[in-house]
Amino acid sequence: MLTSGSSNDSTAPTPTPVTVSVGTQPVRVVLLYRRTCALEERLVWALERHLIREGFAVFIDRHLAMGVNWAAEIEAQIRTADAVVPLISAVSAISEMLCFEVENAHETAQSQKGRPKLFPVRVGFTGGLPEPLAGILDPIQYLLWEDKDDDTGVAEALTNLLRAMASAKPAVRLVPSKGLRLVPRPAVQPVPRIPFRVSEERPLEPLSLEAIGGAVALTSEFYITRSADTELRTALVRNDSIILVKGGRQIGKTSMLARGLQFARERGAKVALTDFQKFNASNLESVGSFYLSLAESISDQLELKVLPSDTWDEKRGPNVNFERFMRKEVLGHLNAPLVWGLDEVDRLFVCSYASEVFGLFRSWHNERALDPSGPWSGLTLAIAYATEAHLFITDMNQSPFNVGTRLSLDDFDRSQLKDLNKRYGSPLSTDDELERFHVLIEGHPFLSRRSLHQMATKKPSLADFETEAARDEGIFGDHLRRILVLLAKDHGLTDALRAVLKGQACPTPESFYRLRSAGVISGSSQQDARLRCQLYATYLSRHLL
Repeated sequence: MLTSGSSNDSTAPTPTPVTVSVGTQPVRVVLLYRRTCALEERLVWALERHLIREGFAVFIDRHLAMGVNWAAEIEAQIRTADAVVPLISAVSAISEMLCFEVENAHETAQSQKGRPKLFPVRVGFTGGLPEPLAGILDPIQYLLWEDKDDDTGVAEALTNLLRAMASAKPAVRLVPSKGLRLVPRPAVQPVPRIPFRVSEERPLEPLSLEAIGGAVALTSEFYITRSADTELRTALVRNDSIILVKGGRQIGKTSMLARGLQFARERGAKVALTDFQKFNASNLESVGSFYLSLAESISDQLELKVLPSDTWDEKRGPNVNFERFMRKEVLGHLNAPLVWGLDEVDRLFVCSYASEVFGLFRSWHNERALDPSGPWSGLTLAIAYATEAHLFITDMNQSPFNVGTRLSLDDFDRSQLKDLNKRYGSPLSTDDELERFHVLIEGHPFLSRRSLHQMATKKPSLADFETEAARDEGIFGDHLRRILVLLAKDHGLTDALRAVLKGQACPTPESFYRLRSAGVISGSSQQDARLRCQLYATYLSRHLL
């Protein structure tokens, strides 16, 4: 990944930087890797040396001090790059920071006509990727490095892929920035593409995320049941029209939703799941393409015989087409109730047509109340989201977010932490240690599981763990740096968090809700806003104050 290091790194190539004018235009390449992974570090050095020699402008973060300025520079380098090359090993595949950087590059490319282009390199690893990394990188062929003898071959293959991309590169003026080596690009003749260990499509082995993040597997012994789980099952038994699952980032919404859907299956319902994290720019481009993507996904999951495109009639309009498809082709042909899970719904809030979509969902709820025996009586929408809907939806009377059953997920309480500790073999051996741990983590589900896994496997003392936890290169380095990059995108949000760190109220309702939905702060109002846990307070105070 992009990491901070010393400018005296003796292993890095050090050609003399030059000013680039309009006439030279080297391709800007950002290399992403996990610094603590020895395989990735030696390969990134080999790739950097080769690409610079071939005339590319290469950026690897070795020279910037950690902080908000560092985070802003990382975001800027990815945004202005022509190509981003993520190195994916078994270690970096589960890196929060690398995932965030790849997401950033992917989202930027969708708004910048395909730039930067992603060129993944697998480093001794062909296993499955977690979401959202899988949704972005699985469709892309990757280069595969297997041992040190592959250094040159991978570097040459990557060079040829970048040259092929550059052949259609429009003329732009490049401005050198700190940490970026710009070297004149030599005249290059078109080179045939070299298929060096380029992957063919193949089934990928599942990657176990049991201990370190992502959705908790249905078979996991480490899933902690909370009151919201029971409320979800009760709502499904009642066949409720709309079930709202709300909670901040990494609190367990996806894992709880998965268990609710499995419960529905076991009760005989048909189940479909739409994860909006997997939708790309073309899916979200317009309300028409959005509805068609939804219909195709549902049709595929339910194995319907009819294709949505066969029933679509542009003269009817997008809303009518989708509603008609759901009523006639889905609900009209199922011999069981349908529970439709919608995860990461926040992505729709910023779409221009969001109110139209949510208004349609609300109309189904209303029609069900007016006609209990009608087709909509067989549909339950289970909607998981983090952001306050009222920040984006102007008419809440046309929204599904103020009707139905509302479930709120909270962090683990002390008894749940004690239960989780026991499942990990009780690495925290006394009530005093459990209390100190709770003060540090405050029941944050992801941090709790990650911490207890570390203590159960590496066996550090709690005192050593407390010292290590908030370090930039510590166990939570990826997780904490991700927050800095998030804040670097919005100076207003950074200032709001500084106020909270100083013990003041959150300045505006919007900043309070946004920071809370991002999982950075907790509290029920602007006045009682506080950092979500002591770990965040320690780390962010060091970098922001």
